[in-house]
Amino acid sequence: MLCMEPLLSDAELFKTPLNDLHIALGARMVPFAGYSMPVQYPLGLMAEHKHTRHAAGLFDVSHMGQLRLVGPDAAAAFESLMPVDVVGLPVGKQRYGLLLNEQGGILDDLMFVNRGDDIFVVVNGACKAADIAHIQQHIGTRCEVIPLPEQALLALQGPQACDALSQLVPGVEKLVFMSGQSFEWQGAALFITRSGYTGEDGFEISVHASQATALANALLALSSVQAIGLGARNSLRLEAGLCLYGQDIDTTTTPVEAGLNWAIQKVRRTGGARAGGFPGAAKVLAQLDGTESLTRQRVGLIAQERVPVREHVEIQNKAGQRLGEVCSGLLAPTVDQPIAMAYVPPSEATLGNTVYAAVRGKHIPMVVSAMPFNPTRYYRG
Repeated sequence: MLCMEPLLSDAELFKTPLNDLHIALGARMVPFAGYSMPVQYPLGLMAEHKHTRHAAGLFDVSHMGQLRLVGPDAAAAFESLMPVDVVGLPVGKQRYGLLLNEQGGILDDLMFVNRGDDIFVVVNGACKAADIAHIQQHIGTRCEVIPLPEQALLALQGPQACDALSQLVPGVEKLVFMSGQSFEWQGAALFITRSGYTGEDGFEISVHASQATALANALLALSSVQAIGLGARNSLRLEAGLCLYGQDIDTTTTPVEAGLNWAIQKVRRTGGARAGGFPGAAKVLAQLDGTESLTRQRVGLIAQERVPVREHVEIQNKAGQRLGEVCSGLLAPTVDQPIAMAYVPPSEATLGNTVYAAVRGKHIPMVVSAMPFNPTRYYRG
């Protein structure tokens, strides 16, 4: 199923624990994933984006779903739902995962951490009810599936994120990219991972809802930290070449079509020690092996004219024949060029190939380009 935007009135929208703080900061609030969320603050989208690239941006991502999988069979059970290595993930390490349906389509993408006594999982906000139901239905007899609705989630991203957070939580500087650990701040239990959605160094902080505003205020009191909204979150992740669920990937997309082969470890591929055994395995492994040809694949595009090319714009060849369409696109603040991601036939996906975006009657040339569009700066130690 798609994680579509619920059609809710303002009164029906959920509020995150930081809702009052957003309003006090002058945020413009919009519906997102069934929540009232800040799209931008008075600083403005462009300035928020650039601040995150140069200093530290604080994001409220409390709409995301958090859950625990508990029990001796939890890792093997969770692995049965995804084409990734869960069993072999060391304690304290985090991994990107993909819940698939029987056709190999992506139900959701997620992050999970082996915490030793449980597997901590973070799923997308609009998908969380369906994800938890799916996980419970398929592996609930093999492990405990424990949702954590009482937990808020903050993301601190940018080159000064570590310096800022370590002032409040000493020891976080020892974490490396895709690792996590428990910490404490003023009596509040925190679980912090060194990861994020911007391509920058940064952290995601799970904290009890009752402590979330106090922690956010303490971070915002630091000179390097500014509150950042959904608008800049989107432009930052697109420059990093990262997918947005429901827009760039969905139930009609396989991981291989989406170019997410890197997320499928060798142990789960044909010939691996624990190959297959996940929903849609026959199709996904055949696409990986090349025994089933792709009809489309996700590519990065850079426009050769200064015209923003946004989602759903048709991509054509030089003769004006349809090749596919843009799934995400904008004028990138850091790159300072119009960039996009789109699905095109494999024959058109070669780096350096030129395709054309049909924008208001114009034929905008776009060059197939490597991603990320902006170099990532993850801290790997």
